[in-house]
Amino acid sequence: MSSTASNHSAAGDPPSRNLATELIRNSGDANDPYAAAAPPLYQTATFHQADPLTGSAYDYTRSGNPTRDLLQQQLARLEQATTSLAYNTGMAALTALTRLVPLGGRILAGDDLYGGCWRLLSQITAAAGIEIQYLDTTNADALENALATGADLLLVESPTNPRMRVTDIRLAARLCRRHDCKLAVDNSLMSPLRQQPLELGAHVVMNSATKFLGGHSDVSAGVLSTRDPQIAERLAFIQNAEGTALAPFECWLLLRGLKTLPLRINQQEQNARLIAEFLQTQPLVKNLRWPGALEGEQARIHNSQSSGPGTVLSFETGCVQTSAAWIRHLQCFSIAVSFGSVESTVSLPCRMSHAAIPSAERAALALPEDLIRISVGAEHGPDLKNDLQQAFAASRFERNPNGLSFGLLHGS
Repeated sequence: MSSTASNHSAAGDPPSRNLATELIRNSGDANDPYAAAAPPLYQTATFHQADPLTGSAYDYTRSGNPTRDLLQQQLARLEQATTSLAYNTGMAALTALTRLVPLGGRILAGDDLYGGCWRLLSQITAAAGIEIQYLDTTNADALENALATGADLLLVESPTNPRMRVTDIRLAARLCRRHDCKLAVDNSLMSPLRQQPLELGAHVVMNSATKFLGGHSDVSAGVLSTRDPQIAERLAFIQNAEGTALAPFECWLLLRGLKTLPLRINQQEQNARLIAEFLQTQPLVKNLRWPGALEGEQARIHNSQSSGPGTVLSFETGCVQTSAAWIRHLQCFSIAVSFGSVESTVSLPCRMSHAAIPSAERAALALPEDLIRISVGAEHGPDLKNDLQQAFAASRFERNPNGLSFGLLHGS
């Protein structure tokens, strides 16, 4: 997959440029009479009208705002979409997506989704009269059989968070079209810089812009992008009617964050590779999961639809107390529920981001309680490796200084 912008030039037009160039050179407002280096921030709730009968281009920020329009144009360019819509959170974007399904309809969802998405579907969407079925979307036969019984929407993550399971998005798109079902892909883990689900056949792609797109842990936002005009029109109506559009200041922050997206991703992936290679040498690490370490068919599929391994990895230790105590030794990794920021973070998903999923459900899905998720940031790579190394060294000492167990030393 190329990182070159999709708008092919006609004769006489300048050649298409790399997205790293586009995200910087197209971040300004062409209509700004002062040609500000940074786009103007229209921090206003309402706009004065020239006339009560004819109106103006903008009237109320919930319905439209120049700063948000500029952001949405930039996001559409990034996603190779015709329309992108920015929401005040990733969950608001996912909620808008479920609004495409009629009362009595049916949603098929991957069985390894983010915990907040599971909560939304199981406790909110289902209660509103929409059937929810979870399934292993990496299993082509199971996917075909579920779609054959009828569905309105298929929602997948690939790779999944935090187990890094890969769904064949091209195959899912073909099956959805065969059975008249819409395919939506949550692409938050890869970002549009590393994976482009619309190019692979998806109808809608969702990104939690809180993650890589913003990249600085200072904005919460969600994005839906599509090439389907009917879906775009419906989503725009829902965004305005429900009042979930991203506020101007957050749009401005997100525009700023997008400028450095390629730089951040490249550095973070370089660090992730260094850390993955180091973790593979550690006796405490079990079942390392990272797209760059996949093997066999899962590796083939991921490499065929993604241009990089991403910056999030996970592993097990065999014990929840061991995992928690090891995390406490880290100094360059902040304990946080999110991922994708320039700062490195670490978490226990079953106790943090995926805690909304009941323990019995987590067990049924084989989501390990001791699983550690690391989001690798853009710090100096050797510093991160050294920090992990000292945490492992401290762990080895504490596990058996005088025959005591690791967990007991931390009151667990």
